[in-house]
Formats: sequence, C-alpha cells, structure tokens
Amino acid sequence: MEWKKRHRSFYYKYAEDPEDIFLKSEDTAHLIIDVQKTYLEPKSNPEENSEWQPFFNRMSDLVIPNIKNLISFLRDKKVENIFARIACHKESGIDRSLSQKKPGFNYLLLPKDTPSGQIVDELKPQSEDIVMMKTTDSALTGTNLRLILSNMGIKNVICTGIFTDQCVSSTVRSLVDESFNVVVVEDCCAAATDELHRHELEIINMIYCHVVNLSEVKTFFVN
Repeated sequence: MEWKKRHRSFYYKYAEDPEDIFLKSEDTAHLIIDVQKTYLEPKSNPEENSEWQPFFNRMSDLVIPNIKNLISFLRDKKVENIFARIACHKESGIDRSLSQKKPGFNYLLLPKDTPSGQIVDELKPQSEDIVMMKTTDSALTGTNLRLILSNMGIKNVICTGIFTDQCVSSTVRSLVDESFNVVVVEDCCAAATDELHRHELEIINMIYCHVVNLSEVKTFFVN
C-alpha cells in the first residue's frame, strides 16, 4: 500500500488522496531528532531491559541504518541535515522544561557535554551540520530553529528520529503550526513499542504531516 493510503485515522478514512509530493533541494531540510546514545544504553533492571529489547533491535537494525542512508542521500542532493538533541546548559538541569523534570522515563538530566547525551556515533554530525540543543520535546520550542529554517529559505522539513509519540510528534506539530510542510519517514523513526509508533503515525498523518517510508521520500525530489 502506498503512502497516500497508509496510516489513515478515523478522521481521514474517506478523505481524498493527498496530492503528490515534490521536494526541491534548496527549500528542504532533514531534521534528525534525539538519536542520542543515552536511549540505546541497557536498562539496569533485567525485566525492563527485556521489554525494551524490541526498541533496541529496531534502532540498531532499521532506524539508525536508514537514517544514515537518508543523510548520505540528502548530502548528495545538497539538502541540509540538521540534528536536534536534548541537552541542558546547567549541570543541575534547572533550565530544563517541566516535561524533562518529571519523575519516570521522561526525567532527563543531560548537561550539554555529557557523553551519553551526544548523537550516536553512526550518525555523528559533520562540522558544517547544524546541531540544535533543546530543553523540551519540540525542537522549535525555546530554540531559534524556526528562524534558522526561515533564513535558509526552507519550506519543507523531513523528520526522522525518536520517539515517534513524543519528541518527533511534538516537533512535527510545532513545524506545521509555523506553516512548514512536514514529511515523517516511518522506517527512520521509533517509539518505545511498535504499537505506540503505529498509533502516533495514524494520529499525525495527513493533518500534521505526510507519513512515508525511506524509498518513497527519495522519489519526491525533482532536482
């Protein structure tokens, strides 16, 4: 099934198919969201670690290789690859948003130079790549990313990364609220479970973005 038919929610069950997507290198950017070492570290609790194993497998076997492939493809197209990562300026983390201070999974204390807070080695940014630090879920909230995208004449943003139902979704919603066209590459993203991943794709598809796969997004470029 092609992208125009997949991941349709109740709201769009009977909607007309979206128009074809055409991307130009000069007004398109690729935003890689939060693919940081900390999320691939084993859990201390064996039971919890076992529950996270499908996510670890998806990241190592599919998502990271696919993002690496897409980055390389887009470099050849002269498309900007921009990285966003969660990091705080203060060692205490006092500058973090409320969502990152709450107890549980979302509690993150990642001072900017913390090794585990860096982008994974397989996707290590090049010297000319833009790397955004963010202290909340959305890569636009509290950063100058919107201004940077506008300064570069960007109209279309391809989103990849983790977690589909958290930082990816939050960023996608912020981007579309700022009138950017957004494409989410489903096999370059992951949530903690496949169920959460698929559910969130259904929620955001067609209203906030278009959900496609890696092979499809490559066909959208007209130059």
